[in-house]
Amino acid sequence: MKVIMLKDLKGVGKKGEIIEVNDGYARNFLIKKGYAQEGTAQNLYVADQKKKALEAKIARERAEAQELAAKLAPITVKVAAKGGENGGKMFGSVTAEMISAALQELGFEVDKKKIDIKESIREFGKTEVLLRLYPEVSQVLKLEVVRA
Repeated sequence: MKVIMLKDLKGVGKKGEIIEVNDGYARNFLIKKGYAQEGTAQNLYVADQKKKALEAKIARERAEAQELAAKLAPITVKVAAKGGENGGKMFGSVTAEMISAALQELGFEVDKKKIDIKESIREFGKTEVLLRLYPEVSQVLKLEVVRA
């Protein structure tokens, strides 16, 4: 019997997959517990349409991320931080939230969770951070830390 998985089930299948299982297993366990639904012609068509819509959404989000990465490539973002006078040290460090706010001032929406800072930035000057915009799309952002 063909069934469409509604939830991930280890060893059986992932959500959205169409799998072939024994009739009894499908009726008595998968369908009864809500892990799957019967693979009728109408359900298979609906599942196929959902899969196509999901693929289109993923492609659109990936294209938007690549476009944003291309726009951010030539830009150097300036982040203001407080520090001691006359060549003194910086108070604290530059955070992902500060970088996100600086990007927002330039008109780019980048969530602070997508900014990957390997080592804390505790010095004034130029440095680079990695932006993970989408699973396969990342961009190195040039950052300049200046005194506030």
